[in-house]
Amino acid sequence: MESLYLLIPMSVVLVFLIGVIFWWSVRSGQFDDLEGPGYKVVADDDAPPARPDGDEPADR
Repeated sequence: MESLYLLIPMSVVLVFLIGVIFWWSVRSGQFDDLEGPGYKVVADDDAPPARPDGDEPADR
């Protein structure tokens, strides 16, 4: 029974903390665009990588 005196307040604090973190993530725009990052991963990059010496690639 004594353990409930510790576990119930800890669970209430944990739920409150999870709620605050979720509220912050919604307000900061974390869930605004759910599909865009997935398309960015598979997007084809048409530009060839830059050379380390700064010169343009020969095939341009």
